[in-house]
Amino acid sequence: MSSPSPSPSSSPMLGGIAGRWRELHGQDSWNGLLDPLDLDLRASIISYGELVQATYDAFNRQKRSPHAGACMYGHDDLLATVGASAAGSYRVTKFVYATSGLPVPEAFLVLPLPSLLPPAWSKVSNWMGYVAVATDEGVAALGRRDIVVAWRGTMESLEWVNDLDFTPVPAAPVLGPAAAANPLAIVHRGFLSVYTSSNKDSKYNQSSARDQVLEEVRRLMEQYKDEVTSITVIGHSLGASLATLNAVDIVANGANSPPAGSSQPPCPVTAMVFASPRVGDGHFKAAFASFPDLRALHVKNAGDVVPMYPPLGYVDVAVKLPISTGRSPYLRSPGTIETLHNLECYLHGVAGEQGSAGGFKLEVDRDVALANKGADALKDQYPVPPGWWVPKNNCMAMGPDGHWSLHDFKQI
Repeated sequence: MSSPSPSPSSSPMLGGIAGRWRELHGQDSWNGLLDPLDLDLRASIISYGELVQATYDAFNRQKRSPHAGACMYGHDDLLATVGASAAGSYRVTKFVYATSGLPVPEAFLVLPLPSLLPPAWSKVSNWMGYVAVATDEGVAALGRRDIVVAWRGTMESLEWVNDLDFTPVPAAPVLGPAAAANPLAIVHRGFLSVYTSSNKDSKYNQSSARDQVLEEVRRLMEQYKDEVTSITVIGHSLGASLATLNAVDIVANGANSPPAGSSQPPCPVTAMVFASPRVGDGHFKAAFASFPDLRALHVKNAGDVVPMYPPLGYVDVAVKLPISTGRSPYLRSPGTIETLHNLECYLHGVAGEQGSAGGFKLEVDRDVALANKGADALKDQYPVPPGWWVPKNNCMAMGPDGHWSLHDFKQI
């Protein structure tokens, strides 16, 4: 494929990340690292973005499948199967499932025609992401035992209903003891519902997504109580909103503190989010900023409308990293609503962003074909089909008897 040549650089998760990880995770609020964008930070953001992209690539969106709404892969093969560059640096330890407490019609649930389709894997729960922890090899590359919580963006009708419910509600459920000092803090009701709701009729959401994550984070903090750790909460779009709620919740309720007897202090918690809607008001932002161990970095693409939602009463809580995929010589111009919001296009933008200097130059050798992975973003001169990422044969596999059957689910 003919394309301008990117400049050589270190691949993600290499370079000086291990020695600089506290700085790269916002110890000084990324002062001096964003314009121009630091090469190690650039590579780190891309690698975390790929860990979020895994939640899209592995999500089962085939409505005819009895496992629609689940993950197509297992803990052990998820990251490697979707091609995340950090696959060898992390192991997935838990899948996270979400539901909603908002009343919605049957038509908005995951399978809209239950009488015509196979029995549903779950009509009220969806796979929403995962928790992973750095392997020993990852610790050597990263400089600490990093715990990652990855949240998926909107894929299902039920989630759209929540996205559009921006009724303000108290932020107390995620502020813990700090709620008393921030009684006026409010957050988006729909996002909070996805994060905190449980459903007694679902085997996957007997506990909420929130409780699933906090339990696993505490377990990992216990397991690695004598090591230097960090917690990185990542997400795109709706997932970015959930990551913001989750990050402050972890710190406010002390899940980043090692158990008694450990010599380690509470570990830093960083939310690294892409294309995030606004989650709360100015009081919530103040509460978020009051925690010394908490930081958030928001990658925002010029022209993407999602980070401007909701338009009134809500604000961004994170340090902003602006990018502009419209400057890329590889992508169609102007971009569409879809491509300006697409996560792979975001990562392409991070790879080439030049900040106030203007222009676009790939500082990280990231294949431009990925911009068409789930969209139609590349210019016609690049022979890359739009939306090319699909599981082999749509997960149909031939058995020994010569008959084909669907293999799109691994029992956990």
